Amino acid sequence: MFKSGFVTLIGRTNVGKSTLINLLVGEKVAAIANKVQTTRTAIKGIVNRENSQIIFTDTPGIHKPRTKLNETMIETSFATIPDSDIVLFLIEATSDNIGKGDRIILDKIKETKRKTILIINKIDLVEKEKLLNLIDIYRKEYDFEAVIPISAKKEKYKNIILDEIEKNLKEGPAYYDIEEYTDQTLRQLAEETIREKALKILDQEVPHGIFVEVEKMNSRINKKGEEIYDIEATIYCLRNSHKGIIIGKNGEMLKRIGTMARIDMEKNFGLKINLKTWVKVKEDWQENDSIVNKFKLKK
Repeated sequence: MFKSGFVTLIGRTNVGKSTLINLLVGEKVAAIANKVQTTRTAIKGIVNRENSQIIFTDTPGIHKPRTKLNETMIETSFATIPDSDIVLFLIEATSDNIGKGDRIILDKIKETKRKTILIINKIDLVEKEKLLNLIDIYRKEYDFEAVIPISAKKEKYKNIILDEIEKNLKEGPAYYDIEEYTDQTLRQLAEETIREKALKILDQEVPHGIFVEVEKMNSRINKKGEEIYDIEATIYCLRNSHKGIIIGKNGEMLKRIGTMARIDMEKNFGLKINLKTWVKVKEDWQENDSIVNKFKLKK
């Protein structure tokens, strides 16, 4: 019997959702940076197993909204729950109780009565007694299909989670070709990769006020007969001071971001990449409807 279904991965910001979805899918489909709000839209990752196809949706982290962009991100996260067959609710093992953000998510799950698996991440940071106490607190709140303590960076937890999901799926068809691992376009993956490298390299110097847009993307055959993609992308930021930091002295910072992004894309896409990047200031982009609408959930 072949099974299939849609699984929403939800949790507060910075709990490790993107790290987990990349682990489960086995490919780089979500940007990872040690910062809040790295994921801005619902990203699908597809896992094809011998007897099942699991379609994951990695959602933006739940946080206090301050801009139209933030409001759209939260709206996107919650909109995925009612349409999912299973919810993976990711929390941190370091929590002493159910925090405000986790409570909001839990209430949404209760409201929709979705099948839910509780994933407790970062177990390597706490003692066993504290972990057992946290499990007990959550067990009293909702009838979870399973509670799985993990460290999202460790491969050994991958099949434990996938087996539990498969067990809870219904019989169904494969919705995507078995060779596919995401529904994101090459353009979207390129934008995600550039933004991820910028967030990692810039560290605390520039906050999350950057937005990457690929403006040109063309394939051609070079003199060696290899397919190569020419990609031109713009990194938008909120202030002139941020622009200077992103470019860096003699353009070194921008060059570093571009080089790391190109290497990552060539590895993940299996293609040669010729990447050119620019930086522009767009002070209101987080309140700009035409940009913010790009982050709304597409059904």
